[in-house]
Amino acid sequence: MIKVAETAKKKVSILMREEGFDPFNDYVRVGVKSGGCSGLSYDLKFDHEFQDEDKLFEDNQVKILVDKKSLLYLVGTTLEYSGGLNGKGFVFNNPNAQRTCGCGESFSL
Repeated sequence: MIKVAETAKKKVSILMREEGFDPFNDYVRVGVKSGGCSGLSYDLKFDHEFQDEDKLFEDNQVKILVDKKSLLYLVGTTLEYSGGLNGKGFVFNNPNAQRTCGCGESFSL
């Protein structure tokens, strides 16, 4: 299960509309890929299509797609958004990560 904080929900909705996606019918695709200063990095993008290898979650009216490989790394994660002068943008609060880099965009298990 992946959760979406209220702040992330609001920002996702704004960004989806700006990029021509419908927040009520389209998806946020969350994944994990090799790279970053801690070994693994998060991948976040919008998508119109559900694939066979996807797992669908819905939280706080946001539809999230995760491929089966990434799901092992993301179970229990909360997607948050931090704005303002010192804000980082989207932040993944991942209980599975044993180490994260300073920017919060990569992690290791």
